[in-house]
Amino acid sequence: MEQRTADNTDAEHTGPGDDAADSTGGSTGDEAVLELDQRRPFTRADAVRAHVSPKILRTSLFRRIFRGVYIRDEVPDSPLVRAEAALMLHPPTAFASHTTAARICKLPIPTDPFEHVTVFRSKDRRQHEGIRTHVTRRNAHVIRHRGIRVSHPYRMFVELASMLSLVDLVVVADALIRLGDITPGDLVQACEASDDRYARTARTAARYARAGVDSPMETRLRLLLVLAGIPEPVVNHTLYDEAGRVLRRLDLSYPELRLIVEYDGRHHIERTAQWESDLERREEFDEQGLRILVVTAKGVYREPERTIDRVRTALAEAGCRGLPTRLSDGWRQHFLAQR
Repeated sequence: MEQRTADNTDAEHTGPGDDAADSTGGSTGDEAVLELDQRRPFTRADAVRAHVSPKILRTSLFRRIFRGVYIRDEVPDSPLVRAEAALMLHPPTAFASHTTAARICKLPIPTDPFEHVTVFRSKDRRQHEGIRTHVTRRNAHVIRHRGIRVSHPYRMFVELASMLSLVDLVVVADALIRLGDITPGDLVQACEASDDRYARTARTAARYARAGVDSPMETRLRLLLVLAGIPEPVVNHTLYDEAGRVLRRLDLSYPELRLIVEYDGRHHIERTAQWESDLERREEFDEQGLRILVVTAKGVYREPERTIDRVRTALAEAGCRGLPTRLSDGWRQHFLAQR
């Protein structure tokens, strides 16, 4: 998993007893620094040791990331840059965690203004604007991504369970599985093996994860239906022609009932070619006796109940057996709050 999730990545286990722990932060020692890579985060102390005047750090040539940490101004901001900057203010055994680790892995998460760093001793916590420091006394599965220490994806997922809603956490799980060598079963097993406080919450979300999901909104639409008690649609079902060639891959569908539920994220028809393609596809579905229900963002965020009713009605008309006579209200706390 490490190789798919992060380039130049190596796994390691560290814990509170590591001899490498140091309470002074990322840059230690009094040795002279002969060269300073100004395109990576560096501290004011690093600049002084490289004989760079602190006065120049206040000019437009440089940008302050956190108090005491700088970088050349032309270097674009990125999750990796901010994570490295935050870690420079902590001991060498600290690692980027929680949403910071998720951003580095390019996972879809809600906006979080903070960078998150985890340390092994309370005395190693640092108070800096824009940074939240967590303390763990457990051994930690950590990977190295382009030289910086980051929570392993399994650990990161459990960390996120302390911050995200069930739906947002399943969105992360589906995306994590899409990245590489993790299966839904692997994720459930990792959560079961964890003794973290939030492992149970993470395990619940992991059990909703599926392989083959292409977008966060597909996850949200699927969960809206499942949490309402509607039978779960099949993810990424493939249609073949008579010669065995792939015709279409369907995001969400009920193949035995010949019903497709499709999320459409476009706000309007942008190009004639796309419009014509959609017409051809609809004709293709009609020829095969397939019914398609299109759901937009409005149907998920603003009219979730109407979407549930539409799918339930379509399933009933298609002869679905096992439809509950009364739907669950489990979806309400996760979707009505988004209106």
